[in-house]
Amino acid sequence: MTSILSRYLARAIIGHTLLVVAVLLILSGLYLFVSQQDHIGTGTFGVDDAFVFALLNLPKYAFDLLPIASLIGALLALGNLARSLELIVIRTAGVSTLRIGLWVGAAGLVLMAMTAVIGEFVAPPLEQYARQMKMFERFRDVSMMGNRSAWAKDGSSIVAVRQQSADNRYGGVYVFEFDERRRLTSMGRASSASIGADSKWRLENFQQTVIEQGRVVPSQATLAELDTTLSPEFLGLAVFDPDSLPVRGLYGYIRHLNANGLEARAYETAFWARIARTVAVAIIVVLAVPFAFGPMRSTGTGARTVVGIMIGVVFLLLAKMLESGGAVFDLHPFVIGWGPTILLAIVTFIAVARVR
Repeated sequence: MTSILSRYLARAIIGHTLLVVAVLLILSGLYLFVSQQDHIGTGTFGVDDAFVFALLNLPKYAFDLLPIASLIGALLALGNLARSLELIVIRTAGVSTLRIGLWVGAAGLVLMAMTAVIGEFVAPPLEQYARQMKMFERFRDVSMMGNRSAWAKDGSSIVAVRQQSADNRYGGVYVFEFDERRRLTSMGRASSASIGADSKWRLENFQQTVIEQGRVVPSQATLAELDTTLSPEFLGLAVFDPDSLPVRGLYGYIRHLNANGLEARAYETAFWARIARTVAVAIIVVLAVPFAFGPMRSTGTGARTVVGIMIGVVFLLLAKMLESGGAVFDLHPFVIGWGPTILLAIVTFIAVARVR
C-alpha cells in the first residue's frame, strides 16, 4: 500500500511539474523569438534561424526554470489532492506528515536528476551551437575555431584570444598577419585588449615581430590599435561563460586557471552555484507539503501558482544577489553558491516540522 501511495504522489507531482515547465517554456520561447527580431536581416540571419535559435535555447531555460516549476507543480498536485480530500484519507490511514514529505522528496530527487541531466549534457552544447549558428549567419566574412581559446580569422589576419574578463575586454591577445600568398608577415602579442566605441581594438603592452626581406624585426609599444571587423559578441562564442558551462567543464577550467596562476573565483562561484541550484530542486518540492496541510489547503489553483512563483523568484533573486555581491564582501565561492540553498533547506525543514 505504501509503495502504491508513494508512486501515486510522485506521478502527480512530476506530471504537474512537466506541465508547468511546458507552459513556461512556450512563453520563454516566444519571448526569445520576439527578442531576435532586431537581428533578423543582418547577414543571412532570417526568421527560420531566429526560430531555431529560440528552440535550441529552451533547454537552458528549462534548467533555470525547473526550481520554480517544481515548486508550482508540487503546489498544484498536493493542492488538488487536498481539495479532493485524498490527502486527508492518506493521513487517516496512518501515514504521517513526515512520511508524505519523504515521498514528495523522492519525487523531487527524480526532478533533480532531470535537472542535472539537462544542465550537464543537453543545455550547454545546444546553447553553444545556437550562439555559433547565430553569429556565423550574421558575420559571414569571419570564421572561428578553437576550444580553450578563440581563434578567429578576419581577412588576412588571425586573432587569438585566451581570456575574456568583460564584454569588451580581453587578455592574452595574439595577432598574426599574412600576405596574399599566405605567408606569415608579422606576429604580435598584447597582455590585454579592449574594444572602444569606434570599434577599434586597443592593444596594451603590445610586442610585435615583423618578418621582412628575410629579417626579423622586433618592436614594442605601450599602446597599439588594430582595425578588424571582429565584435565582442562574436569573440564571446569561444570564451568561457560560467553560466553556460557544465559542472565537469567548470571543474576542468578551474584547474586550468589555477595551474596557470589565473583568477578563477568567478568560475568557482559558478561551479558551486550550479551544484547547489540542482540540489535545490529536490528541497523546494518538499516546501509544498506545509501549504497542502496548512492555510492554502482550500485555496484555488491560481493562488497556489502565485505563491509558488513568488517563492521561486525570491530564491532566484537571492541567489543572483549573493553571486553578484559576494565578491564585494570577499565571501568564499562555496558560501556564495550554497548560501541560498542552505537557507531554503532550513526554512523547508522548519515549515514541515511545524505541520501537525
